Amino acid sequence: MTPVILLAAEKESAEVTDWAARIGWVVGLALFVALVYWLMREGWKWRGTLQSDLPAIPTAPDEPGEARLSMSGRYHGSTTAGQWLDRIVAHGLGTRSRVELTLTDAGLDVVRPGATDFFVPVAALREARLDKGIAGKVLTEGGLLVVTWEHGGKLLDSGFRSDRAAEHNEWVETLNQMINKTETEGAR
Repeated sequence: MTPVILLAAEKESAEVTDWAARIGWVVGLALFVALVYWLMREGWKWRGTLQSDLPAIPTAPDEPGEARLSMSGRYHGSTTAGQWLDRIVAHGLGTRSRVELTLTDAGLDVVRPGATDFFVPVAALREARLDKGIAGKVLTEGGLLVVTWEHGGKLLDSGFRSDRAAEHNEWVETLNQMINKTETEGAR
């Protein structure tokens, strides 16, 4: 009879939730996530400091000439040439954005709404090719237009994706023709 008396003596059920422990875990997780984001931001800023020797990015000339090609799409970033994961963050080159590309006889004009615009003079262009990835963005084979150019004695790869991917081949052909023409004229 004693066990029945003991059972009847308990008038409350067991506590379901320990709110203090739950709040402690949520606050701890939020602090951990904030710490990780802060460390990522500091790493990004440190990378910019390491790349601060890169000179200022040129802007488009007042009269760039008639447009040979134009394209709307996305700018996926710039990397050290040949090292598709080594993103360049100095001067805003690491910021992904929408892009309006215009190719003229003077060079490649890169207009990025909400980010820093830049201009690549035709003499600085080195190569154009189709690739599948750059700086953390991987697409299907040939889904990315990669333009190699020289700036401050350093070769850079910049990745672009057109809203109409069929345009990529024409861009590669035209850019490489311009580069070969410039190199041939420079050799004379």
